[in-house]
Amino acid sequence: DLDRSTLADWVGRAAFELRPVFNALMTDLKGSSKLFMDETRAPVLDPGSRKTKTGYFWAMARDDRPWNGTAPPGVAFTYAPGRGGQHAEQILQGFSGVLQVDGYTGYNRLIAPDRIGADIRLAYCWAHARRKLVEITRNGPAPIAEEGVKRIGALYQIEADLCGCDVQTRLAQRQARSKPLIADMETWLAHHRARAAVKSPLGEALKYIAKYWQGLCLFLDDGRIELDNNTVERTIRPIALSRKNALFAGHDTGAENWATIASLIETCKLNAIEPQNYIASTLTAIVNGHKQRNIQQLLPWNYPAKV
Repeated sequence: DLDRSTLADWVGRAAFELRPVFNALMTDLKGSSKLFMDETRAPVLDPGSRKTKTGYFWAMARDDRPWNGTAPPGVAFTYAPGRGGQHAEQILQGFSGVLQVDGYTGYNRLIAPDRIGADIRLAYCWAHARRKLVEITRNGPAPIAEEGVKRIGALYQIEADLCGCDVQTRLAQRQARSKPLIADMETWLAHHRARAAVKSPLGEALKYIAKYWQGLCLFLDDGRIELDNNTVERTIRPIALSRKNALFAGHDTGAENWATIASLIETCKLNAIEPQNYIASTLTAIVNGHKQRNIQQLLPWNYPAKV
């Protein structure tokens, strides 16, 4: 039997040695032209108070497989003490392109007119829009919400046909098949917004869709964009499960170590690589003096490699 403090010390030391690999993963992801982003709670013990405080894991993910992109999938978790948009901005320094997110207002600072930095466009999530309508249908007959769900479902049916097609094919098919549906939905949305009570559940759901309409429709003009943010939400799910089992991180550094190791494990899983073998092999290579200039060789999608 090993003492908990011994195990924690070993994990901390392993995370320290793996940090250069994590940094290389972050750099590689931010070199992409299209990313997903989401955040989730990370309870952390607050030293001295004998209570926990709420920090956050920010997930930055890439998955270009739906449009036959050549970059391997990956995800990097970054621990931050809060949920403010300034944390997303700091994490994304150096990234330029399309960022697909949910409707959290903290991301708005990334597209603020006075922001200084690389150009970022926000694409929003149809799954979140659909979810608000589905919640209404669960409370009784709701023909307008049900029709909205069917309209969004028609978009997903088209996307099912396009998964795995190249960017040009996806773009052409969306222009031909999805664009007329979107135009009709915009008319439908305006019609029912004018008649629904603003504070009613239906009024709030339609207001949400209208608020993010431009970003929801961005997929029509870019074959790389997905309909939703589910890619990154799937990578976060194991973090939520671990949170229930672990209760909390012992301190901020512990949460950072958690994020580092979780990033490599989840990236291994995205690339169908056995995480334990990868981490053992990578730590062995580092101990044996692997050169920092060749750090890219240690990224999960390059395993197994001769290092």
